[in-house]
Amino acid sequence: MAMPQIQRNVLKGACFVSDSLKSLIATGTKLWLDSIDPDLVAENRARGATGATSNPIIVSDLLKTGRFDEQLDGFRSQGLDDEAIAWAMTDQLVRQAQEVFHSVWKETRGNDGYVSFELDPLLEDLELGPPHDERVARYIELGKQWAAGHDNRMIKVPATPAGLDALEDLAAAGITLNVTLIFSSQQYHAAREAVWRGAQKRDSVQNFKSVYSIFVSRLDVYSEKHVPELSEAAQGQVGIVNAKRLWADNAAYWKDKNLPLAQEIIFASTGTKKPEDPPWKYVAAFAGSDIQTNPPATNQTVLHSGREFTAEVANFPSDEILAEIDAKVDFERLEQVLMEEGLRKFADPQKALLELIAAKRQTLALG
Repeated sequence: MAMPQIQRNVLKGACFVSDSLKSLIATGTKLWLDSIDPDLVAENRARGATGATSNPIIVSDLLKTGRFDEQLDGFRSQGLDDEAIAWAMTDQLVRQAQEVFHSVWKETRGNDGYVSFELDPLLEDLELGPPHDERVARYIELGKQWAAGHDNRMIKVPATPAGLDALEDLAAAGITLNVTLIFSSQQYHAAREAVWRGAQKRDSVQNFKSVYSIFVSRLDVYSEKHVPELSEAAQGQVGIVNAKRLWADNAAYWKDKNLPLAQEIIFASTGTKKPEDPPWKYVAAFAGSDIQTNPPATNQTVLHSGREFTAEVANFPSDEILAEIDAKVDFERLEQVLMEEGLRKFADPQKALLELIAAKRQTLALG
């Protein structure tokens, strides 16, 4: 009997959907999920994702759903304060994601299968953060605390002055690091060199692994606002050009180190901000190597895009566009502006998470 047309279309669509993500992964991209939602982690793992990352916004969004009220109430009944509950919930959610990706970590012998755990963003609060030396010491203390006993947990440290100054000691202690909030080559260079200095203090670099999260879309938001004189061809390319240059720089730097594990770039902030941009703009641009941490909505769009992705990460815009970007974009000012914005976006979500937990505490206490 002939298959009904609607059934043929459904089956065709299923293959279409599956092939799009498969083609992205086949280019050499490691697909990570920018979420630790247990349901989304399981769903994306089944589609080929091999890691995940977390932050306070993700945790807040999960707690708002009410799905974790029972766990929250359990922590409350143990007498934990709001801050302790926030970290207990984060730790629990990250642990659950780690279990899902642990088989990847084992199969790749530590080269993939990680879940990132972000250290306390309030250390970088513009008003309440402690002095520099105390921040550094606290990053080192917290990094050791939250890494202890975990083989596929990455400790996420921002490329701020205090974060950068903590990296050498953290790497020397054998901690696997994800250096985040990187916008510029200056930050990236400082981060990789500090991490490598620390790694060389270990007894062995056999298990040494580090990644460097380069933010992408925020640079294009910046150039739209602060560099409107860019041509139509160059506007919207600044984040891509910057990240591709750092990717090439990173590959060249580690090439002669002969390390067992890859030291990789994470292409972060890959969700598009302009409605007229195709949702897979950045996904397609960086296909081919290293890691993409994509928001769930971006992965979903890629899944249904029907696109066949090819390796593009080593391909740059024309020399004319590169020259125009270099002539018109002040990357030192870009870093300064984006870091100021980034620090607010870094600390404020943690404050919001604590406020949410305080409200939840009152509601749960009332039964």
